[in-house]
Amino acid sequence: MRERLEQLKQEALAELTGVLDAGQLNELRVKYLGKKGALTEILRGMGSLSAEERPVIGQVANEVRGAIEAVIEEKQQKFEQQETERRLAAEKLDVTLPGRPLKQGGIHPLNRIIQEIEDIFIGMGYQIAEGPEVETDYFNFEALNLPKNHPARDMQDSFYLTEDLLMRTQTSPVQARTMKAKEGEVPVKIICPGKVYRRDDDDATHSFQFHQIEGLVIGKNIRMSDLKGTLLQFSQKMFGPNTEIRLRPSFFPFTEPSIEVDVTCVKCGGKGCRVCKHSGWLEILGSGMVHPRVLEMGGYDPEQYTGFAFGMGVERIAMLKYGVDDIRHFYNNDIRFLEQFARH
Repeated sequence: MRERLEQLKQEALAELTGVLDAGQLNELRVKYLGKKGALTEILRGMGSLSAEERPVIGQVANEVRGAIEAVIEEKQQKFEQQETERRLAAEKLDVTLPGRPLKQGGIHPLNRIIQEIEDIFIGMGYQIAEGPEVETDYFNFEALNLPKNHPARDMQDSFYLTEDLLMRTQTSPVQARTMKAKEGEVPVKIICPGKVYRRDDDDATHSFQFHQIEGLVIGKNIRMSDLKGTLLQFSQKMFGPNTEIRLRPSFFPFTEPSIEVDVTCVKCGGKGCRVCKHSGWLEILGSGMVHPRVLEMGGYDPEQYTGFAFGMGVERIAMLKYGVDDIRHFYNNDIRFLEQFARH
């Protein structure tokens, strides 16, 4: 049996020398070392050996197996290395080629306007206040002097979730919540940016969802002249130092007196053009002195404290500042439109 094992070893090593690929190598592995291979076949005859011969033959068999496995392992590593080199050569990248530049994004024009407005008012000592977009009827209407069945609600009664919950129609509820949270403490000096929702048909100047920024100031001896000075400074920071403002009487349930604010046309500088319909003025926001009832419901004594409030549409400011004629451009995600506002 020793001679058969030695012969098997020589035969296997001779065949392994001429192996050309991994497939042929695996076939020889099975032929000599598999469960039905030549070595196994020889070892089945060990049962006929004496007790003294078995360990000797077993040791020889292990040496034969080890020699064959060593050659197979060496060949296997060689073939794997060759395959790795072949794949690296096939997949090689030419690192000398110029790279493909990635387009750099930019801040959305509406977000840019919001940030710019926030920076202006923070520079004037205001704080930013935020509130929920799903609002109660009380804070959205009643706390702002709009009781149930008030006719001024008709323009805003919109997306109700329950009888008492709706998607807020303005950011004014943040003002009411802030007054409640302050519990009569002064001064109050905040702006409230955020999304609002109304039942509007989408067209060039309207959207069912848009953005507002409202402001509120409460303290002692707050006057209409303070409001005018604040809005003049804001307008000149936003539209240029030569901008002038015009105040016109208006009506809002939560302010008394109420005013609409116009700025000199950003296109013609007040001379009159197609953009301002040859009037020289463009409307930008509504404002007024906080109604005594709103102060009272917010926890402030209207005999002791006064205040002013204002509100503007972010899209309106952006359209005027950038000369955009259709509000839908801000929401259509047309890269040709948006890339005009990217800063590199």
